[in-house]
Amino acid sequence: MFSRISLSVAALLVGSVLAGAALAEPVTVHSCNRDVTFDKAPERAISNDVNLTEMMLALKLQDRMVGYTGISGWKTLDEKLREGVKELPELSPKYPSKEVLLGANADFFFAGWNYGMKAGGEVTPETLAPFGIKVYELTESCIFVMQKDKPTMDDMFVDLLNLGKIFRVEDKAEALVTGYRKQLAEIQAKIGHVDQPPRVFVYDSGEEKPFTSGRYGIPTAMIEAAGGTNIMDDVEKSWTEVSWEPVIEKNPEVIVIVDYGQVTAAQKIAFLKSNPAFKNIDAVKNDRFVVLPYVEATPGPRNIEAIAALAKAFHPSSM
Repeated sequence: MFSRISLSVAALLVGSVLAGAALAEPVTVHSCNRDVTFDKAPERAISNDVNLTEMMLALKLQDRMVGYTGISGWKTLDEKLREGVKELPELSPKYPSKEVLLGANADFFFAGWNYGMKAGGEVTPETLAPFGIKVYELTESCIFVMQKDKPTMDDMFVDLLNLGKIFRVEDKAEALVTGYRKQLAEIQAKIGHVDQPPRVFVYDSGEEKPFTSGRYGIPTAMIEAAGGTNIMDDVEKSWTEVSWEPVIEKNPEVIVIVDYGQVTAAQKIAFLKSNPAFKNIDAVKNDRFVVLPYVEATPGPRNIEAIAALAKAFHPSSM
């Protein structure tokens, strides 16, 4: 009996040591044009923007975080996210300064280019490295610092899987992504083959000139996943300002309204309907508008439910 108990205890001890060793092994992930190695899982992480913060929450990483930035300044905090962050402090309403991150004694910053960082700005992977703050960059945003392919939903999945590796919660990340892929496949199975994808325009903001998503923004991937085509697919940018002339000329059949900030979605739709210049646009004539909250129109866990909403608007008879 004694020897059996001793062997069992020894086996448990060996298992614990091996598990601890696995957690202690360095992990390297690809972030834009860099390889980043993490000797251990971050313990004082900060995320920027609502969608990146939701990726952290989807992986249940609240206990590894000391706060978040860049949400209330854009008025994108909703009840679902408010419940998720609970007692975590917002350290900066918009982009954080280097001092904000250092003041929180952060060891990890999850951000992106134009999602908390600007090329050549004060807060970048290079400026934070001397202080021991490692950065993982949102994949969609890499177009601002390197050449990359047009995005697909895999960009968001890769970010979740990489966060899983960084924080040593790979199983949780893989389960999430498997579930999202299954939901996406079910949506696309309902849509089936589309001979003539509806022409879609993403209207973020702006009256004199619209701010929209071009070829490299995640809405292009979402629209395509829902069986549509972004009329700004030929604009070699992620999120950018364009003129109204090409919008009118390309005559979108559906307009996606990104809902956030001071101007409401209803006000944006009213502007489009009241302006005589837009009266012949099919989407305006037929009142075909889809409203997506900012958190659904940027890379994150809510993209899949947004794709379902887009598919229903594009192909009501199939969904």
